[in-house]
Amino acid sequence: MHPSKPAYKVADISLAEWGRKDINLSEEEMPGLMAMRRKYGPSKPLKGARIAGCLHMTIQTAVLIETLVELGAEVQWSSSNIFSTQDHAAAAIAAAGKVAVYAWKGETDEEYLWCIEQ
Repeated sequence: MHPSKPAYKVADISLAEWGRKDINLSEEEMPGLMAMRRKYGPSKPLKGARIAGCLHMTIQTAVLIETLVELGAEVQWSSSNIFSTQDHAAAAIAAAGKVAVYAWKGETDEEYLWCIEQ
């Protein structure tokens, strides 16, 4: 991570516990990604991959992000839409400390571009 870049920027990091609960629930509804974690997690096939994602920052996306990390990737994320971020999802990913995430619901156009440029 660039030394002057913040580790994350989200609306409210205190929403992380709620987000974590929803991520855990969503994992039960996403068997494909969970199967990938079980099958490929130990071998880390994405080790060395650096993935910058720009997709709606939702609970389901959080499951995808954590799968990429489990498979060995270094991940950074921003939302693809200023209105679609689920703030509790972004907070949970930020609080886990493994992914730089820049997303919150209601970003201005300027903030949106800043997030993507990180």
